[in-house]
Amino acid sequence: MDYPKVPQEINNIVEDNVKLLAQIFPSAVKDGQVDFEALKEELGQFEEVDKEKYELTWAGKQDAKKKAQEDVYNRTLNYIESDSKNPETTENLYIEGDNLEVLKLLRQNYYGTIKMIYIDPPYNTDGDFVYNDKFKISVEESDILEGARDESGNALQKNSKSSNRFHANWLNMMYPRLRVAKDLLTDDGVIFISIDEHEYSNLKKVCDEIFDEANYFGDITWESTTQPINAGSAKFGLQKKTEPILIYSKNKSNVPGFNVEEVNGDLSYPHIGKLGPCRFEIIEKSDAGSYNRPTMKFQILGQYPREGKRWQIGEDTARLLEKEGKVEIVDGVVKKAIYPEDELDKIQFKPFWSLFSAAEYGTAQTGKDELNTIMGTPVGFDTVKSISLIKKLLFHMGKEYTVLDFFSGSATTAHAVMQLNSEDVGNRKFIMVQLPEETGENGDAYRAGYKDICELGKERIRRAGEKIKQEIEAANAQLKIGEEPRRVTDIGFKVFRTADTNIKWNLYDALGQLDTSAMTHTSDLADFTMGFSDIDVVYEVMLRQKDAPLSSTFETLTGIGSRTYLYGSAYLVCLETEITENLIDKLAALDPLPIKFIFRDSAFKDDINLKDETFRRLKNLIERNSGLAKKTYTVEFI
Repeated sequence: MDYPKVPQEINNIVEDNVKLLAQIFPSAVKDGQVDFEALKEELGQFEEVDKEKYELTWAGKQDAKKKAQEDVYNRTLNYIESDSKNPETTENLYIEGDNLEVLKLLRQNYYGTIKMIYIDPPYNTDGDFVYNDKFKISVEESDILEGARDESGNALQKNSKSSNRFHANWLNMMYPRLRVAKDLLTDDGVIFISIDEHEYSNLKKVCDEIFDEANYFGDITWESTTQPINAGSAKFGLQKKTEPILIYSKNKSNVPGFNVEEVNGDLSYPHIGKLGPCRFEIIEKSDAGSYNRPTMKFQILGQYPREGKRWQIGEDTARLLEKEGKVEIVDGVVKKAIYPEDELDKIQFKPFWSLFSAAEYGTAQTGKDELNTIMGTPVGFDTVKSISLIKKLLFHMGKEYTVLDFFSGSATTAHAVMQLNSEDVGNRKFIMVQLPEETGENGDAYRAGYKDICELGKERIRRAGEKIKQEIEAANAQLKIGEEPRRVTDIGFKVFRTADTNIKWNLYDALGQLDTSAMTHTSDLADFTMGFSDIDVVYEVMLRQKDAPLSSTFETLTGIGSRTYLYGSAYLVCLETEITENLIDKLAALDPLPIKFIFRDSAFKDDINLKDETFRRLKNLIERNSGLAKKTYTVEFI
């Protein structure tokens, strides 16, 4: 019998794209293959057209396209508990590694879940560093590359303006990252990209191609300095004070907050709440599977969510709505009352001004001063975005979502997320991604004790979080009678680092049978690599699941075994070295039942009957438990 295996590959982007194409043009996909002639006909092209077309091309573009679709084999993310803060409760992430590799590792379980991306990539000024995108290279290769920085092979290379591939090198770095990043955006997601005049025109054309020109909203012009600097030829005396921030969405029609036209149509408020005419909105959602979050099951107006449900809003938001009289019990169910003033942005356009002045949103110098202040010493960063600038972008996207910054640098975005959450009782989460680029022995950051940018970024988040916590606690100590205390926002983060795989994926022959010639004297060394840990094996398996974020809960089911883990209250990963009937009985009795069980092949030894019975028994339990309306998961093996 062929048992389902946990796949070694994380992404199969081509196959995913073919499936999407089949949904739109079923006649163009036959037996899983694209019929390009039929596809042309679906697009109204019934005869050959000239091959020349309007697009941006450069040396290496085809390779950049291929790189965006390549999987990352034998790489994973290892959990670094010692660097993490409040790991048991936080929903924030900090990931060290090459950002293209990280984006690909996240693509499966974060597909379509990121509402906002903000990046501040290298501007490609003369001497800037660009990524070589060779995730694993030899020491000799690393020595050859000018400006190579990273010992693990995630090399950076100086991009000299004298090179005839100066712009091409930068485009080859940016293109695949933006392609993969688009997959992570929600359908109403937006990406903001800071840039300057050196690559603005190229970046605009690349984004038009990747996101579609129809999904371009325009630019924000940020007054990045109050002191004009020379731009272009000194002969003409051109000076500049601003930098653009490009705005694109995954689907412009799904982002009403940025639409410049008025929204037509009447909004109906047929009910009467405490404050007048309103409409009521259910604030419960299913708590099945990975959506099960005990922290979202508290009392609102004295009631808990109904059986099998959890609240969609956080406790701080609930307390605020109670105070404002905007939650009510309707037909026995707690609902949120929506009043006309709450939906003004749906009735008329809410302006999002394109000019961000230095007076209101700070400058690069402001950002530098903020960084040096929180670190307690100068750390040598001259081009830092201000907290108020990032807060403005965050504020416009709402109060509850995840923001990704994969050029996180000194972690201004994380700082801004925590600061804004503390001010407006928001529940925004962040994912920061940064290459551990060395700061250089002669730099201020190195002298301050930070050998690479990741060390600096993580410490900034820790210090900023503690400062926010102290400010909230101080304010709570001064409360007047009747005032509600503020709850400290999420100031923690889990740290992960790119690494080689922990799992020996290739121990099976062409028939799928265990290759005993590769076995060593212990089952652990047969299945896993030297230096592995169970927690990293579990996380590596989770990278291959859907809707299993790295911030999910992780617990050891000690009542079953010392190496049996429940991830996100939904996925059971059993790494016990031996499977017994008694253990399977315990698993089958779990309530609620996990949506997927994952075992080691080697743990069944040569007992094929037990393996077959385990598979059939648990699979039938899952299918019976999931019902017809839910997706059926299964049992898999590694």
